Amino acid sequence: MQHLSTLNFNIRSVTFMALLCASLIFGACESKTESTAVDSESKPNILLIVSEDNGPDLGCYGVEDVYTPYLDGLAEDGIRYNNAFVTYSVCSPSRSTIYTGLYPHQSGHIGLATHKYRMYESYPTMPKMLKEAGYRTGCLGKIHVNPESAIPWDFHEIKGSNFAKKGLDRYSKFGGEFMSAGAEPFFLMVNFPDAHCDWQPQVEGMPAKPMTGEDLDHSIAFTGIDNERHRQLTADYYNSMNRLDESVGMLLEALEKTGKAENTIIIYLGDHGAQFSRGKCSNYEAALRVPFIVKWPGKVQGNQVSDQLISTIDLLPTVLDVAGVAVPDNLPGKSLHTSLIAESRSTDHHEYIFAGGAGSASFFTFPRRSVRDKRFKLIKNLVHGRENPKYLIYAFTMYGTGTLPEEVAAAPPHIQKVYETWSNPPEYELYDLDADPLEFKNIVDDPAYADELNRLKQVLQKWQNETIDPLADPEILNRYMQEMDSINEAFPNRDYAKQENFSWNYPKYFKKYIDDKKGG
Repeated sequence: MQHLSTLNFNIRSVTFMALLCASLIFGACESKTESTAVDSESKPNILLIVSEDNGPDLGCYGVEDVYTPYLDGLAEDGIRYNNAFVTYSVCSPSRSTIYTGLYPHQSGHIGLATHKYRMYESYPTMPKMLKEAGYRTGCLGKIHVNPESAIPWDFHEIKGSNFAKKGLDRYSKFGGEFMSAGAEPFFLMVNFPDAHCDWQPQVEGMPAKPMTGEDLDHSIAFTGIDNERHRQLTADYYNSMNRLDESVGMLLEALEKTGKAENTIIIYLGDHGAQFSRGKCSNYEAALRVPFIVKWPGKVQGNQVSDQLISTIDLLPTVLDVAGVAVPDNLPGKSLHTSLIAESRSTDHHEYIFAGGAGSASFFTFPRRSVRDKRFKLIKNLVHGRENPKYLIYAFTMYGTGTLPEEVAAAPPHIQKVYETWSNPPEYELYDLDADPLEFKNIVDDPAYADELNRLKQVLQKWQNETIDPLADPEILNRYMQEMDSINEAFPNRDYAKQENFSWNYPKYFKKYIDDKKGG
């Protein structure tokens, strides 16, 4: 493959020039984090593994019904974060944060790329910045952010979504070829399609022994529904997790064969939670909490566990920091570098974790914001009074993985109340995550928690102001909802994204609002 050929340059000369250029470029920039000077021979390789649509449903996170020895092995050799969260529980917005280090409302990518949502402009992104620092950059799997030109790679294979999960051995094949292709440090992002729906019990013999609902004595807990159908859905989801682990195992074997494993930091995370009711596309824990594991030979001791609150907003600062690249001052996240190598992690990385949400497409629109600390979670539903379209969408069209109305009707009264809250949310939802980790009891009207409610309201408002959230402005929110409603009316068949000349207006007035606020 010609794009993988090894360059026959004098390595010492190239190293010197790359470092000289990097020092001139980044030394002139203001930075939030002072970076340690690292020559290219000691720069760590970076392998970033991102899986689709799964929460921390791994053996190392205490889920005994899955078999995930390779991902569990990463945790045994490194650090497992128990409280890691994404900024938005939809693929494209979540991945825009990975690439840019910005919240989706800061970059503009507040919906799916396939529905033509996009960033306001081409921001500095992870592969761009690492390439400037002397890294070879590669990607396996989908990018799913617009414009793709803002996410340039030296090497890109398996460009489709591959939701059929065919040819999973290609990820390790291409990965091994890229990682072994040159002497420069590499950054490789591998995007595995499991466990995105459909949940195939078995593909090309993987897993070897798929489980069925009869193998389980429960369904996934956060739906609140436990019956034969949901147990089979849970089994199929767990089969996807088992198959994901096998794919990761093949990739790790390919890394070992390159001889570069000892100088490679491996970061694994999910892009958001699973596609059950009250999961993906919501702001509940099942949507926002993800697995996050880091292995760094010689730097991170094995069997480390952190309960610190972290977010994918921290990923870009972390990657730049470990690569010896100055972290831009405008990024809202914080590098995990110190957390990774510190013997004591008693100090919180973040006091609060924030997330946005607006929907993945016009017909899914239901804007919301959330904040949580170690114990309490507040969700603000910006268009309360409207029905949340996700309730019925999940029941009837979301791959058959949602909860049916008749299943809700047959559930206990407190679960019926849970679904009533999800389908017709009040302005605020407040949960005590210590007493109610599944977020089944909204305590917003309980006077015993009035102080916590007011505190988190203020924290959330401050975050929206500091990050210049356009939807914090009632006029912008109203204009945005009018745009979504007009598109839904004009395209009742939901095919607007197929129109060649279709484009959203929101990036224009969102960006103007942000620029005006910055200018003021």
